[in-house]
Amino acid sequence: MIKKIKNKEAKIAIIGLGYVGLPIALAFAKKVKVIGFDINEERVKMMQNKIDPSQELDSKEFDGCDIEFTTSIEVLRQANFFIVAVPTPIDEHNLPDLKPLIGASTSVGKALKKGDYVVYESTVYPGCTEEDCIPVLEEVSGLKFKTDFKVGYSPERINPGDKEHTITKILKVVSGCDEESLEVIAETYKIIVEPGVHKAPSIKVAEAAKIIENTQRDVNISLMNELSIIFSRLGINTFDVLEAAGTKWNFLKFSPGLVGGHCIGVDPYYLTYKAEALGYHSRVINSGRYVNDSMGFYVAKQTVKSIIAAKKNISESRVLVMGATFKENVSDIRNSKVADVIKEFESFGVKVDIVDPYASSEELKHEYGFGLIEKAGTGYDAVVVCVNHKEYLNLDEQYYKSILSEGGVVVDVKGILRGKIKELNYWSL
Repeated sequence: MIKKIKNKEAKIAIIGLGYVGLPIALAFAKKVKVIGFDINEERVKMMQNKIDPSQELDSKEFDGCDIEFTTSIEVLRQANFFIVAVPTPIDEHNLPDLKPLIGASTSVGKALKKGDYVVYESTVYPGCTEEDCIPVLEEVSGLKFKTDFKVGYSPERINPGDKEHTITKILKVVSGCDEESLEVIAETYKIIVEPGVHKAPSIKVAEAAKIIENTQRDVNISLMNELSIIFSRLGINTFDVLEAAGTKWNFLKFSPGLVGGHCIGVDPYYLTYKAEALGYHSRVINSGRYVNDSMGFYVAKQTVKSIIAAKKNISESRVLVMGATFKENVSDIRNSKVADVIKEFESFGVKVDIVDPYASSEELKHEYGFGLIEKAGTGYDAVVVCVNHKEYLNLDEQYYKSILSEGGVVVDVKGILRGKIKELNYWSL
């Protein structure tokens, strides 16, 4: 298999061309033959024209790539090594939504042949690949696992907006269903991954390793958020405290904030779901999720209190929210907790304007029911800087004075204005 892939006699197919799948596809396509498969025809047409729908990659990244973008199962059948990189979201009850994963497995099953390999990159609970995905591959293909085709798991580690830690620069965790598949999968990824691979002893171990990466961050951030609530009542700035504590060599440097997106705010629920299925109720992970899920409402309520303290009628107040994406310098709005901030403001009757240099107003309207204004107005009773986009980093106190009404408050969620606001009312996590 490795020899065929390197000699371009066998093709690698990437199923799901989002912020994870497309970079993987293009990285491989610079070395070997690749099929990029996605069910969204509009997105495929954009990629055929060297446009990344996720707005993460420049058009030059498509240059020199031996890749065919398609929605066709017939074209997909030309591949022998399949990499599944579809999203794994949660539903309205915070339970795993495996529909994209099962749909991708069905598509691969239709294209699967004897001797083929399937590797999953989507974040899942330990056991999902073997318990949920492989049965679909067998049923649809009519082939037998291990005898006719091999399966592995290699968790994605792509960080949206991060130009340094890219697919080719990060050590890759790989696993396989047996020794042979582990070796083949490891050697395949070594084609593009410069630091090499870490061979996990089983698929379940690799699945678990991925899910605790984000769960660990989630729990640590939740502690910072809880501390920020305590320090706010003490009248001290959380970021001042963290800066002082951070002078100790072994202090872990996490910060408070809104925890959204499709990884940290989602993945822990996959682990707690599996734990519940095994009869264990996770206390630490669930508590951390509760704290982080409530921070959007907390930010809005603290802002409302500040407006009321300035002796203003809250039902007649206007607030500007700066930033609507789930993190800085990206266009991705999935699971953005800024939506919780806005929802809470609206429950108080506050009129809210939202600006963001990266987000799509149309996508926000479709997903959350609110859109963007082109340019900030004036006379706001509060300005809430929710996302520290680079465009906001150099704004000074004079700018906020120009758009705030008398007695208006600046709310600085991530602490980027610490030390800059001297005269205006100021509050941060």
